[in-house]
Amino acid sequence: MARIKIDMPENYSFSTEMPVRISDINYGGHLSNDAVLSMVHEARVRYLNSYNYTELDIEGASIIMTDSAIVYKAEGFHGDQVQIDVTVGDFNKYGCDIYYLLSNKKTAVEIAHAKTGIVFFDYNERKVVGVPQGFRNSICKEAE
Repeated sequence: MARIKIDMPENYSFSTEMPVRISDINYGGHLSNDAVLSMVHEARVRYLNSYNYTELDIEGASIIMTDSAIVYKAEGFHGDQVQIDVTVGDFNKYGCDIYYLLSNKKTAVEIAHAKTGIVFFDYNERKVVGVPQGFRNSICKEAE
């Protein structure tokens, strides 16, 4: 099986931190894969909130995740403070990708690279909609 590779951006427009909780640890004694995806979700919510958006209201549209990919680089342990740098890229008519660089805050060791694909969605109409212009003007402008 071919390995997944994520071409990570050089610059990030947002950074947040969160601790590795005891509930984030798996039987191997390190940060679990499901906890990494949960951290990515929390980082995305914080990123959007920094622009006064929510996942259900971005200029009147919602987002829906179409895919996700995580490449693990190093272990994370209980008590570690994880810095998550976030940015957007790879825009199309209906959405974009959100990139996440997870690093140990103390050692700067990269823990994981992650990417989630999103499209904009109208839950009332149950259909995909175009990227809202206000979103493109604020967030997308930083990454283009």
